[in-house]
Amino acid sequence: MAVPATRHAAHPDQAPGPAAQPSMESIAAALRRERRRTGLSLSEVARRAKISKSTLSQLESGTGNPSLETLWALCVALDTPFARLFDLPRPQVQLIRAGEGLAVAAAHSDYRATLLAACPPGARRDIFSIEAEPGRERVSDPHMPGVVEHVLLCTGRALVGLVEDPIELHPGDYTAYPADLPHVFHALEPGTRAMLVSEHV
Repeated sequence: MAVPATRHAAHPDQAPGPAAQPSMESIAAALRRERRRTGLSLSEVARRAKISKSTLSQLESGTGNPSLETLWALCVALDTPFARLFDLPRPQVQLIRAGEGLAVAAAHSDYRATLLAACPPGARRDIFSIEAEPGRERVSDPHMPGVVEHVLLCTGRALVGLVEDPIELHPGDYTAYPADLPHVFHALEPGTRAMLVSEHV
């Protein structure tokens, strides 16, 4: 599924800008930077991420149309937080209105993750707003070793957690689970919304 059009965060004193797609140029530059950091070849990163070398080459050149799954697989292969693929400003005061922010869609389920806060220097955590609809569940492959996900359900109802034993959450419920194991988010009601914190410990 294509990376959907989104709106970037607006400064509190500015009106939100027009809808825009996450910059493929910034994602491409980040992929090249992170691969250089690891010292891995194009072929090795593609092998670890289980994608073709040509697909990775296209992404590093700024072409292609990556899904959420592809980007996560590359982050695992490169041992880098997801948010590091986006070149985001880090103002002291940040405001993201509902419906704004950089969003990436899953390829096989009605699930979209919007990055709210990237990991600052000295910390390893990213914050996402999750929107999901009933239908095919979002099953995630294991992330990097030590990653823990925290989920607070805001509206709707969902099965969340490890694939073998997900927990049914209702509005206000919170759960945390090791995300270096296969895990799932399955919306059970229309309009299901959640906050997700990915913590790299």
